[in-house]
Formats: sequence, C-alpha cells, structure tokens
Amino acid sequence: MMKITVFALAVVALVSALPQDPSQAQAQPPVQILKQESEVDVNGYNFEFETSDGTSRQEQGEYKNDTDQQGLSVKGSYKYIAPDGQQISVTFVADKNGYQPSESAGDNQPAAPAQA
Repeated sequence: MMKITVFALAVVALVSALPQDPSQAQAQPPVQILKQESEVDVNGYNFEFETSDGTSRQEQGEYKNDTDQQGLSVKGSYKYIAPDGQQISVTFVADKNGYQPSESAGDNQPAAPAQA
C-alpha cells in the first residue's frame, strides 16, 4: 500500500510540474544581462541594468538631511516589453511626497485607483 501511495504522489508531482499552457511548452531562450553597473556609498546609490529581453532600469538615490526634505530621494526610470508586445516606459521620482511617475512617460502610466 505504501508503494502505491508514493507512486501516486510522484505522478501528481510530475503532472503538476508540467506547463499548463501549451504555448509555454516551447523553450524560451534565457535572458542575458547586457549591462549592469552600481555604486553605493553613505550619501546614496545609483544602479543601471539592461537585459536581452528589452528590460532596463536605472535609478539614483540620494540621502537628504535638511529642513526641506529628510530621508531618501530617488529618481529613475524603467522599461520593459509587455506580453502584448507594447513597450512600457516609466520615469519617476520618489521622495517625501511619495511615488510620482512623470507625465513624459506617455499613456502607459499606472492609473490611480478610482475614488468611491
């Protein structure tokens, strides 16, 4: 009885590991890192990367300790190819006022939730 239970569990695990979507069954080439740079110090950081699938991100963070702003101020941008093939590009600032995507990034900005 124990052998049958172990065999049944092995079959369930094998079937669960198979791709559920037939389109995912085709092997995708691994994504390659084309560029990767970073620098970190006590006053802030910056980094940048780019991959072979069209994804990239760059960001700079600076620690501010003055009367106008105290804490981390971040500026950056990222882009990627959406599943429908559209290139999404977002530029942003994140500081004491929160996350602020730039209007120049186009129509693919995340929309604010509707007020009820």
